[in-house]
Amino acid sequence: MATSSSVLTDDSRLSRMDRLVLKLEANLNLAGGIVIFLLVFMAVANVVGRKLLNAPVYGYVDWTEQLMALFAFLGLAYCQREGGHIRMDILVMRLRGRVLWLFEWVSVFFMLIVTIGLVYGSWHHFLRAFDWGVPLFSTDSSIDIGLPTWPAKLLVPVALTLLAIRLALQLWGYGRALRTGDPRPVAVPLPEDAMSVAAREAETVSGGRDG
Repeated sequence: MATSSSVLTDDSRLSRMDRLVLKLEANLNLAGGIVIFLLVFMAVANVVGRKLLNAPVYGYVDWTEQLMALFAFLGLAYCQREGGHIRMDILVMRLRGRVLWLFEWVSVFFMLIVTIGLVYGSWHHFLRAFDWGVPLFSTDSSIDIGLPTWPAKLLVPVALTLLAIRLALQLWGYGRALRTGDPRPVAVPLPEDAMSVAAREAETVSGGRDG
């Protein structure tokens, strides 16, 4: 069976938790893609309406600013799970065995520390924009049509919290591989060279191997 992921699975508790979190990550990633799709239509409607009817989309800039948070943050955890974030791995790709898992564990650990700090800061940023006495409104709004900004600002710590959960699972996975010496651990993206990544992406686009 063809797969678009380098993450292995088994019947362990770690792998079951990985797949459970993946369901949420995949749905949020899909939602982010749908938002991009809708923004494209809104951009076309704005240009056509302005050019032909002198009637652009009302509050186009404000809506775009708010919706950008969705596709910018909803896919963070999913991308981390698949090992899709850009990183400098010239050295890491040369490592093998426990040394590789140690480097991966340390890098994920520091990512988790940074992410927790971002969750804390973005949560307080949301609180500054939200008026607890008037739930549907806020003290912070967009410039043009006065859209409340707290929904977009709330989305950031929520998405980062999911990313922190994913990083914690990967720490578990790399830690277990470091302890056991497993060359192909579950719940973590396995290292791949450029040719393997290109082949896997081509396989995904083509719908899998023939036969």
